[in-house]
Amino acid sequence: MSEFTSQQPDLDWSQVRETIRMINLAVAQIEMSMKEGHDSVGTLTKAFTVMADKVQTIERHASENSAVATEPSQKIIEECEAVASEMQHAIIAFQFYDKLTQRLSNVSQTMGSLTDLVGDNSRLYNPMEWSKLQEQIKSKYTMPAEHEMFEMIMKGMAIEDILKLAPAAPETEDDIELF
Repeated sequence: MSEFTSQQPDLDWSQVRETIRMINLAVAQIEMSMKEGHDSVGTLTKAFTVMADKVQTIERHASENSAVATEPSQKIIEECEAVASEMQHAIIAFQFYDKLTQRLSNVSQTMGSLTDLVGDNSRLYNPMEWSKLQEQIKSKYTMPAEHEMFEMIMKGMAIEDILKLAPAAPETEDDIELF
């Protein structure tokens, strides 16, 4: 038996099935993007770890030799400190990437749970099932901004209005846990 789609509809065609396909496509794209991003960030993390070790070695050697050649050694130490500072900024950027992947993972899981609900006629029209799904989604949020956005969406606020209320700048470095 062939599967009917929007390109080949018949009396059994279903907008619910088409919706599920579109949501599954979005989930697959999110998952693929996260995997590719994770691989790239893994490579960058390894490179930064090696570079940080090399900078510390150079700085240590310059400090040990500073009694012999003060001006060049001091310049090397200053440059190493500047490189270390820039690396710290890069590490913070990696932390923001980690938050991004956490959010995308939540979106992916939410969309998967939504397709399960929409695809199950015994649950689709049951308000308690929708309420359970919403509580499940809300329980996965770890950041206050996610909870606030959830509450605003559940109250029917428009996405554009919610995004206007969101802070323009990312959270401060104080919110980032360095590793």
